[in-house]
Amino acid sequence: MKARKLMWILWPAFLMAAVCSTLVFALIDPHDLVLLGQWQASRTTVYTLGFFIFWLTAAGSSALTLRIAPRGVELDEFGDPIE
Repeated sequence: MKARKLMWILWPAFLMAAVCSTLVFALIDPHDLVLLGQWQASRTTVYTLGFFIFWLTAAGSSALTLRIAPRGVELDEFGDPIE
């Protein structure tokens, strides 16, 4: 069951990270960013870091939603209660 919950968290987070990366990097050129005062990263590095930051943020949101969701009887794929 943990694999299913992990899928419920990571898959929507992955999709939202892709959307957020597309929107943010359509407006911001990663080559113009200067990180930590003087370090200028390559575009690929900024794209990668941005994607993973967006993914972790969305995964945290999904995990929190799953954590605070009301608990009910868990059913298997056939509709029978899981004991």
